[in-house]
Amino acid sequence: MNLSDITGLLQQYTGGSAPAADQVHQHFDQVAQAVPPSSLAQGISAAFNSDQTPSFGNMVSGLFSNGNSQQQAGILNSLITSAGPALLGSVLGGGALSGLSSMLGSGKQLTPEQAAQVPPAAVQQIAEAAQKQNPSVVDSVSSVVANHPTLFKALGAAAAIIAIRKVAEKVG
Repeated sequence: MNLSDITGLLQQYTGGSAPAADQVHQHFDQVAQAVPPSSLAQGISAAFNSDQTPSFGNMVSGLFSNGNSQQQAGILNSLITSAGPALLGSVLGGGALSGLSSMLGSGKQLTPEQAAQVPPAAVQQIAEAAQKQNPSVVDSVSSVVANHPTLFKALGAAAAIIAIRKVAEKVG
């Protein structure tokens, strides 16, 4: 499917109304297949920044909870790259996961196995702190998530509608 195949679909979203919730996820899949990941990332970023969706930290935690270990590592490494490994240490503190922060100080990235050990609540704290420290972390995480569009659908129809509308603005 290419962009010309979904032009009519995108126009539905720019008019202010959106189809029924059960169709939104199907439309999101079609959009994700037709547009470049960078365009999809802009839509995802708009959803993360919207006042119509939960907080960035809450949404990232939800994505992390629904992701596989590879996706979890991608999300966490994106957060850490944007905010720095010291942030991870301050959130994880002296608990069982504190060894991860010292390892990251050497410039290494978390493996999927290590990422799977991090609780979603810690991911939410890391995301919130990272956003305060470096607001561009939203764009960084959006780029990671754009490469896993099925994962993004776990955030629900409202987030998908916002993402599709933003893509429609950019394309149209």
